[in-house]
Amino acid sequence: MKTGILLLNLGSPEAPTTPAVRTYLREFLSDPRVIDIPAVGRWLLLNAVILPFRPRKSAEAYSKVWTPEGSPLLAHSRAFTAKLAAELGDEYRVVLGMRYGNPSIHSAVEDILREPLKELVVVPLYPQYASSSTGTALEATLRAIAGKWNIPALRTVPAFFDHPEYLAAMAENAAPRLAAFRPDHVLFSYHGLPERHIRKSEDTSGHCLSADNACCATYGAHNAFCYRAQSYATTRMLTERLGLDPARVSTAFQSRLGRTPWIKPYSDEVLVTLARSGVRRLAVFSPSFVADCLETLEEMTIRGTETFVAAGGEALELIPALNSNDTWVRSMASILRVSGQSHPG
Repeated sequence: MKTGILLLNLGSPEAPTTPAVRTYLREFLSDPRVIDIPAVGRWLLLNAVILPFRPRKSAEAYSKVWTPEGSPLLAHSRAFTAKLAAELGDEYRVVLGMRYGNPSIHSAVEDILREPLKELVVVPLYPQYASSSTGTALEATLRAIAGKWNIPALRTVPAFFDHPEYLAAMAENAAPRLAAFRPDHVLFSYHGLPERHIRKSEDTSGHCLSADNACCATYGAHNAFCYRAQSYATTRMLTERLGLDPARVSTAFQSRLGRTPWIKPYSDEVLVTLARSGVRRLAVFSPSFVADCLETLEEMTIRGTETFVAAGGEALELIPALNSNDTWVRSMASILRVSGQSHPG
């Protein structure tokens, strides 16, 4: 029997059109792990505030980065799935599922469980853990599997933000681009989260989201599920691996939505601050995304560059995501093989 590998990612609309984006956003933002407020309030926010206006704006953004194969996220994810399957060989079966949109997690589970499996390994493609990404993808997967009469042995690959294979792939991907671009400063820009999401995960130390950054400055059992702490840990480890000057490295968080406080500092504000402080050539990592998508290609590369240059900067260089590059494919295969060897089953 084969080992099944179920890759999970966020998903995207079917097309860069207002109706398609509205359908996608309705599914995405109806998720109580994403907008974690009471159901009535979430319905009102979605239907009275977000859906009447945001789909058209988001469709315009998607149209700027859409590819002949569909959304960049879907295209890169499919390419990665195919290359990983080839790398792992005939003893594995690799299937892709998206939390929102298609191919759905439900259809992916139906596909991968068509034949008996020795084991099913669930791989959320999110380096850092968040309930609104990893958590909801795992919940949807478990719901889909729960209805099956025969359930194979299950294993989940944990957040890999500090895994040596992931860090090595990131460093190898970035090093030649940094050498060619020669930036004055490097910004690590992660997807943001509402502050309340962080506090719901970890608020036992008394320092959660404090001004002095005391809790997120270290990572351990006291903040094991803290997305912000995991992000800062990734920055520290990549800074060391790449031999960057910590004084010329910043961490920030992008893609905030609405008026509720999100984790700080905000990437768009940091872009302005860096340009006004004299940074002229800025390299940007997006280590929370393993595949380039709307947030990296439109929000950061297009709008981020406009913001940075308008504030006095000269050039912004986005370090591409790992996408389906060969090093990342081999790294993930190694993660899966090694973790499988240590699994007691």
